[in-house]
Amino acid sequence: MNRREPLGIAVIGAGRMGADHVRRIDRVINGARVTAVVDVDAERAKAVAAGVDGCTAHTDPAAAMAAADVDAVLVASPGPAHEAALLTAFEHDLPVLCEKPLTPDAASALRVMEAEQALGHRRVQVGFMRRYDAEYVKLKALLSTGRLGRPLMLHNRHRNVASPPFFTSSMLISDSVAHEVDATRWLLGHEITAVTVLRPTPSSGAPEGLRDPQFVVLETDGGALSDVEIFVNCGFGYQVQAEAVCERGTARIGDGHALVTHTAGRWGGTIAQDWTERFAQAYDDEVQAWVDATRRGEVTGPGTWDGYAAAAVCEAGIRALEDGGRVEVDLVEKPALYR
Repeated sequence: MNRREPLGIAVIGAGRMGADHVRRIDRVINGARVTAVVDVDAERAKAVAAGVDGCTAHTDPAAAMAAADVDAVLVASPGPAHEAALLTAFEHDLPVLCEKPLTPDAASALRVMEAEQALGHRRVQVGFMRRYDAEYVKLKALLSTGRLGRPLMLHNRHRNVASPPFFTSSMLISDSVAHEVDATRWLLGHEITAVTVLRPTPSSGAPEGLRDPQFVVLETDGGALSDVEIFVNCGFGYQVQAEAVCERGTARIGDGHALVTHTAGRWGGTIAQDWTERFAQAYDDEVQAWVDATRRGEVTGPGTWDGYAAAAVCEAGIRALEDGGRVEVDLVEKPALYR
């Protein structure tokens, strides 16, 4: 790639996430352009590609990645399709921003990690966008100073207005708590060693058969505990909050008090209704950081090891949800490439 030219990106997946990334690359960030859109639905790929000058539409990821004007790949297809897309990108030695999950399970994530190691260098950044959210960045910076002492506990809340029709009880762990899994590992600098899932009586607002809410407890190798309230049918808004409890103080983010009104004897504000509103800037900053690093010939941010670790923790969490009790997390030794 000529570093004076915009980075040519193939976006794999033209659903809600993929289409939003196409918009973001085309209209928001600098230094890149969308040169190809791929989707199993040919008409959907064409519709998304039609909005971008010089962009081609494909149904085969391999064909898009082989194109001369593709310098990098953004994978936003459903999780089960990620492994094949990543391995194809590795064949072309293309840098990749892969939306979470890296893959749906630890075994496939391990295969991707082994394939990347065979290249001898990192190629993948995983889309854990909370690492780019301004509030999470401030919390990470504060904890890193050590001013509050050693982190003892991390309390997390993750609430959605309503779950999609296809959502299952295990997806509360694999698709939602996965974010808190990565945030816990990143904020604390610990690996997660065990998971317990407690199940209150389901909310009357949850669809029949869906175990919602859930209360997840994560143990770490640094001796800290992280708990997650996951409630995907709360009905009132989208909330993501975190509070670190340390030896000499606490720090909390996610209160959403950017605008507070006082009128008619009441005070209040608004609550975001979905993740595209709450984390819009984080997604912009994440993709910009990936583009900038790629143009420098670097790979930064959460990588394949982080995607694998999250998959392993979520697998343990699903077993804890289904079988009850405490389930230990089984991780391989961290390879030298990711240390």
